[in-house]
Amino acid sequence: MNDHPFNDYPFDGRQFDAHRPGGTAVVVGAGLAGLTAATGLAAHGFEVTVLEARDRVGGRTHGIEAAPGVLVDAGAAYLGDRHTELLAMMDELGLKTTPTTMSGASRFALGSGNDNHNGSSADATTRDGRFPPLDGVALGDLFDRLSELTAAVRPEAPWLTPDAERLDALTAAEWAEQHLTHPDARLFFPLFLGEMTAADPADISVLHLAFYLRSGGGLRYLNAFAGGAQQDRISGGAHQVCERLAERLGRRVRLGEPVRAVHQDADADAVTVHTDRGEHRADVAVMALPPLLADAIDYRPGLPVRRAGERTARGCAVKVHLVYPAPLWRDHGLSGWSVNARGPLLSTVDDSPAESGIGVLTGFVTGAEAHRFAALTPRQQRAAAVGQAAQLFPMLPEPTACHVTDWLNDPYSQGCYAALLGPGDWPRLGPALTARHHRVHWAGTETSTAYFGLMEGAIRSGHRVVADILAHT
Repeated sequence: MNDHPFNDYPFDGRQFDAHRPGGTAVVVGAGLAGLTAATGLAAHGFEVTVLEARDRVGGRTHGIEAAPGVLVDAGAAYLGDRHTELLAMMDELGLKTTPTTMSGASRFALGSGNDNHNGSSADATTRDGRFPPLDGVALGDLFDRLSELTAAVRPEAPWLTPDAERLDALTAAEWAEQHLTHPDARLFFPLFLGEMTAADPADISVLHLAFYLRSGGGLRYLNAFAGGAQQDRISGGAHQVCERLAERLGRRVRLGEPVRAVHQDADADAVTVHTDRGEHRADVAVMALPPLLADAIDYRPGLPVRRAGERTARGCAVKVHLVYPAPLWRDHGLSGWSVNARGPLLSTVDDSPAESGIGVLTGFVTGAEAHRFAALTPRQQRAAAVGQAAQLFPMLPEPTACHVTDWLNDPYSQGCYAALLGPGDWPRLGPALTARHHRVHWAGTETSTAYFGLMEGAIRSGHRVVADILAHT
């Protein structure tokens, strides 16, 4: 028994319809996937223990205090109407959505001409809508080529996509070098890729790029606010989903207990999960961890296929929140949206909480820029972010606060939005993505071929693993 706050919640069995006898289960990871699996198994009569390394639940959802009593999303935040499992869970938990505000003009700092994209924020221009002031034909060709790749991929089994071997051997950077001839397309591609996947083009294969876009609903849906995957946020923060699920499980959630080993008996009639505090023996274990973290655990017997490959990389994302007394940019006809050729803030969006009155500009630092920014001291990070915001939005005062959330170096996430699959990963890892290892099952957004990398994918993976366990018990 540990002494973390969630142990104070009494477990109310009436929360679950234990209509059939279950077994025992240990769930490793108290993010969306793990807690979805845990509550699902509890509903079917399983005695569940959830082990979480952090001192909080939520995984890659995380609420931070932007102002006294006002929380904002430092991790996963956005959802759309196709995210049906997330919306259903929110409805059950009594959570509401708030629209992502995008009314007004955008700011772009992409340079001053096709041959000189220096990206200086001092060159920022204002433009209606979100389409950047770049060559429309060149960007149209870029999106047409991406759409062709996306349409050809098999989302349920990317490794079986026609021409998969060639697409998997090619990085997105190499593909761009081969196919993008116009400087505007070459400029915009890594910015677009960073926004969509938090990847540097050199980190991911073309197969993974095509799969990610297809899995998330397609190019247009993933990139859209109104009517798309970024249409809404969860009022009060996405972290509340996990917190409310954890409240239902009560003292079954054990925080501050990282898992070191998962051992199965020779006759495979039980699984034992080892932590620094002791052992947890169960009928089944659910590993709801990103692949790089899952690979760091000692398995006996060993895994037939590791969860990550030699080229699997961390999602390159750092999130910056600049706080103002109010969303003052709206007074100047601006939406708060910007796209920038130079960092650290490659894009910004208005994430002001509707109920609080304060203004919050969220800046996204992705790809190679995330590595550079994460290496700075906190003082240097603040100076760089605040300085760029002052050039992009010179009408704004100094922000009252600057919050930086470094997912790239988070020891219990090792990247965000999701792991980046590089050359060689999909053909080797894909077929084993959801294959159980005796009594060990896998969950997490990286195991979902629908909405991979999104909150929706995490929840769907939790539902899938519950169904798989029930089918084998």
